[in-house]
Amino acid sequence: MKRRDFLTLSAGAGAALVVGEKEAQAQARQTPPPIAREFRGLWVATVNNIDWPSKPGLPPEGQRAELIALLERAKRLKLNAVLLQVRTSCDALYRSEKEPWSEYLTGTIGQDPGWDPLAEAVKEAHDRGIELHAWVNPYRVRQPGGKSSLAANHISVKRPDLVKPYGNLQWLDPGEPDASKHSLDVLMDIVRRYDIDGLHVDDYFYPYKIWINEKDKIAKPFPDDPSWKRYTLSGGKLSRSDWRRKNIDDFLQTLYQQIKAEKPHVKFGISPFGIWRPGYPPQITGYDSYENLYGDSRKWMQEGWADYFAPQLYWKIDQAGQSFPILLLWWAEQNKLKRHLWPGLYTSKYPPLEIEYQIKVARGLSGTPSGHLHFSAVALRKGMEEDIRTMAGRLATVVYPEPALVPACPWLGSTPPPTPKGIRIRNGVISWQPVDKAFVYAVQWRTDDRWSTVILPGDHATYDTSALVEQAVVTAVDRLGNASVP
Repeated sequence: MKRRDFLTLSAGAGAALVVGEKEAQAQARQTPPPIAREFRGLWVATVNNIDWPSKPGLPPEGQRAELIALLERAKRLKLNAVLLQVRTSCDALYRSEKEPWSEYLTGTIGQDPGWDPLAEAVKEAHDRGIELHAWVNPYRVRQPGGKSSLAANHISVKRPDLVKPYGNLQWLDPGEPDASKHSLDVLMDIVRRYDIDGLHVDDYFYPYKIWINEKDKIAKPFPDDPSWKRYTLSGGKLSRSDWRRKNIDDFLQTLYQQIKAEKPHVKFGISPFGIWRPGYPPQITGYDSYENLYGDSRKWMQEGWADYFAPQLYWKIDQAGQSFPILLLWWAEQNKLKRHLWPGLYTSKYPPLEIEYQIKVARGLSGTPSGHLHFSAVALRKGMEEDIRTMAGRLATVVYPEPALVPACPWLGSTPPPTPKGIRIRNGVISWQPVDKAFVYAVQWRTDDRWSTVILPGDHATYDTSALVEQAVVTAVDRLGNASVP
């Protein structure tokens, strides 16, 4: 080939390469970025009025206003799930015929507050594209902070034979079949009557030990002699500890099965104590939840008796005996069925940078579906969303720069909803035809070279961007997190 021909050919190839790069860049600009998938949950504790309502006895409009402000704050911080505690001690923060109204609403157990907090929490959360999970305590009957006289329909009055005193607590005996049946009936009543997205239980099954001599591991015995004797007299062969663990195993397995039979889309979540047993893994020390709470949380995960597990990893990254990343990695290794693993963070205790780093650890851990839960709402109540020195500001601007969709649960179903059609852009307003089974819509739009994203409730079919929109993409997402073709 002559030199002149070579130069001509090379110049042509170079021009084609430049044109190709420009076309690729243009195509990249027209392709929206992938939407983040991350469970961003917030525990809202009502026991002792930790998070909400701020005090008992507020009028309904005051309680409503506080609840809406809390949900609005969660939306602005780009959280996508709220776990509202609706049963603290065999009471109800919702309208129930099975248990009395909670004293944390009015100051008097059994007194009607004049509205249904759970019903309105579900509606207000869904209006903001946020999941609402009902957080319940299965066996606790009475808190030390309980002040009002017990109502006539409280379980301790109706069936005192099922209730055991333990220190300054009262507790349902998990060894009594009627006690577990009562809690199962109450929890399934919530699932049937309310449009919740999840039911959530924490680590209170048997109560935390009251130590007589903690050094020598001598504890006040839990008073379940009658139920234990009935078990042994009926021919039961398990040790007392194994029998107690089986009581909790049976309760959780039955609850999961009943939820799926009633409403398969309702997710069931458990937040066990963060240490299964000391020595797992070897460098871990601390409380033995397997032996002291009788919770075999590793078994629950391996059996798939929940859709998500949120172990309460309430320790710092560099805390040697209870290291956050070491414990999280151990939990991930137990997760053979690949259920969702979303660690619980002690956000109200640690500084913003510690929580940010813990979230980064969770995001980077291979095999862990992304997500986490914050304890509790009090940690996010203060601070401007723009001020990165505060917890709220750091989350809103640095940790959560864009909104996220809740991860899907493929073991519950994987059929996506239909693709939204009829999309129009007019004066910055994006509109589309509603899609059946859409729980939320992910709306993305481009102005110049910048893409923006918003998550909208499923009953929306328009969004005003207040911008010059050059391109828009709408994705429908169902209640299981399955996404349509954009």
